[in-house]
Amino acid sequence: MRVSQAEKERSRDRIVTSAARLLRERGVDGASVADVMSDAGLTHGGFYRHFETKDALVAAALDQAFDQFISTVSRGALTPDPQAAVAGFMKTYLSEGHVAHPGQGCPIPALAADVGRSSPLVQERFSAGVRRMVAAIGHAMPGDDEARRSAAWRQLAMMAGAVMMARTADSPTAAEILTACGGGDS
Repeated sequence: MRVSQAEKERSRDRIVTSAARLLRERGVDGASVADVMSDAGLTHGGFYRHFETKDALVAAALDQAFDQFISTVSRGALTPDPQAAVAGFMKTYLSEGHVAHPGQGCPIPALAADVGRSSPLVQERFSAGVRRMVAAIGHAMPGDDEARRSAAWRQLAMMAGAVMMARTADSPTAAEILTACGGGDS
């Protein structure tokens, strides 16, 4: 039975959505192709109709994960008070909820260590996502272009590092990290 192009695209979208979540929850090596396909409600054998390699899937999943996360800060940057919107984004980013649910969160703290050991394709897609996030955050920062970009790099590095550290710490230490960096109690 022949599958329509629209059905193939819907299947691909389900695969990428499952991969984006599972990769952030389990890491690149911890989310097998079989796991992703099963989570998407498809058979393992159908994987190669959509992707040539697991790296191609990881790259697509990174694009989606960054798109989802960046859309929040991008919408805020277009409000009448973009600095307040970014401050709200930072509070959410530095929350216990974000720490506890990596599958729905930012791909940076969830996948940075794995991506550092991945293929050039995966590293390039991750880097592109990080640069897009910096641009979105920087858009709402005060100052000239260079000052906004530098401030956004510092802010993102602090936030991602804080979440990475909080995920590896006991509850009191995690709470202290998040609070010290401007978040906590969510």
